[in-house]
Order: sequence, then C-alpha cells, then structure tokens
Amino acid sequence: MHKIGRIGIVGGGSWATANAKIIQEKKQAINWYIHEQEVIDHLKEHGNNPLYLSSVEFDPNLLNLSTDINEVVKNSDTIIFIIPAAYLKFALEKLTIPLKGKTIISAIKGIVPDDNLLVGDFLNKKYDVPFDSLGIITGPCHAEEVALERLSYLTIAFRESEKAEALANLYNNHYIKTTLSDDIIGTEYAAVLKNIYALAAGICHGIGYGDNFQSVLISNAIREMKRFTDTVFPIERDIKDSAYLGDLLVTAYSQFSRNRHFGNMIGKGYSVKYIKNEMDMIAEGYFASKCIFEINKKFNVSMPIADAIFNILYEKKSPRKIINELTNKLT
Repeated sequence: MHKIGRIGIVGGGSWATANAKIIQEKKQAINWYIHEQEVIDHLKEHGNNPLYLSSVEFDPNLLNLSTDINEVVKNSDTIIFIIPAAYLKFALEKLTIPLKGKTIISAIKGIVPDDNLLVGDFLNKKYDVPFDSLGIITGPCHAEEVALERLSYLTIAFRESEKAEALANLYNNHYIKTTLSDDIIGTEYAAVLKNIYALAAGICHGIGYGDNFQSVLISNAIREMKRFTDTVFPIERDIKDSAYLGDLLVTAYSQFSRNRHFGNMIGKGYSVKYIKNEMDMIAEGYFASKCIFEINKKFNVSMPIADAIFNILYEKKSPRKIINELTNKLT
C-alpha cells in the first residue's frame, strides 16, 4: 500500500480550508502554506481561518503554518494544490524545492491562463512532475457543505490505484465518501467545463429563463462535456458518473456556487469588473471560458454553450441576444 506520508496544502481559501478540515478528522498533521501572515497568526491563536469557513475549528498543534512555500514543500511527501488556477504561477514563483519525487495532487478546478494547460499538464511540463505521481481531487462537493458536515462525495483520480486508495483512506469519514478513477485528464477537464456551464445557468437565470429551460441547458451541457472529453482524451468513461454529471449539477444549481452567482449577475446586467470587485472569491469559469475557447481551436468540437459564454464574457456581446441565439441550437 502506498504511504501518504507528510501532508502539505498550498492555498488558504475556502476549498483549501475544507480539505484541511477533512484531513484533520484523522488527526493528521498538516504543513500548510498560506500567503497572508495575518491569517496564519489568527489560525495559531484562535484555531480558525478568519476569511473562509470561519466556523471550522482546527487544532493548532496539528498545523505547521508558513508563508514560505519552500518550507512546506520541503517538509511534505504529498502536496495538495488548492488555489485558483489564475494564481498558480504567482504562488510558484518563489519555489526552488523540486516537486519531482513527491506525490502531487491538484484540487484546482481551473486551467492555467496564458499557458492554456490543465494544472496537471502544467506541473508536468514546467516542474517535471511525472503523470504517475499526479492525482486529481474533484467533486461534486462544495466547501460550505463540508464545513456543515453534510454528506458529500469526492472523486479521486490517479493512474496508480494504490495511490488513489491511500488518499481515499485519508479522506473517508462520516461525512465524506470517495470514488476512485483513473481518468486524470477527463475528470480535470470536467471540473473546468462544469464551471463554464454553471456560468451559463446563472446567466440564464439572471435574464429570466426558468427551470424548464435550465433542464434543457444542463442536458445539453453534459453532452457537450462528453464530446469534448472524448475528443481530447478518448478513454472509456461514463459521463453520468458523479465526477462529471454530479459535479455539473451541483455547480449549476447550488446556492453555494460562485460560478452560478457570477453568471446570474452577468445576466442581470452587471459588468465583469463590478462582479470581480463584489465577490470575495474567484469564479474559475470566467478564466476557463477563454482557455477552453483557445484550446478548442485545435480540436474543433461543437460547443455552442461554451462558445456562447465566451462571446458574452470576452466579446462583450449582449447576454440576452446570445442566449436567445443559443436556444435555437439546443435539443
């Protein structure tokens, strides 16, 4: 059996905090990189993250907190990256300790902008991390429900089943159940795409479309996701599995979905600049929309929903007009 060893977390947001909570259920010590010294000071003194999921209580004795990413990477055998994809390169700028030789896990549901690479591909190409050492954690799961200890399911994807099983053993508890997968590319792309489709659901709600239309939209979205993942990484997969359809549904419909919220405000007429300033968390779908559009120039998959969201966000076209045109392309 693969041994997890010393755990490191890179990131201090809500999903990072939720993962730290899950891991500490097993009384596992955590090396935790957080950018803000004031958050670390608060965690040491009060045992909670003042910015995200502040109701979650930690045992400070099990937290080795640091603003030095090299210290965390050096002292960890398994490192979980849980920061917005748009900030990944910034976070790694000061990294001098090699990632190669460690087990690297991405719980990031986005694409690295400019490079247009999945996080796993980015770490493989830029930091020489072998794909056999890379794992993916995906939903369907919202951090807020982890904080409330509502029953949630995670999908853990590795090429090597022993590594997946070891991580699953760490994560399984009375409110977390895990499913294993070997589809590290497909699950990661699905985690990216569902954010774009959640933006679409939010935009349509903001404009005034109802539940009847939303059901058709999401039915088309899962078929669009299947076309793309089957083209980019053609292996045997069931698109109805939780990692694909389940994650799409919760992100498109949940009250906790920041991507749906972002889209809803777009539909109501707010500008992207205003929404970014108003929200205290990143909506990964905004950045992913442009990345997927650029990537799909190579594959030329039919993606009317993703194309519509790109046109609204980056071509500054009227949401009402674009969605009206989209309705004629759905079945």
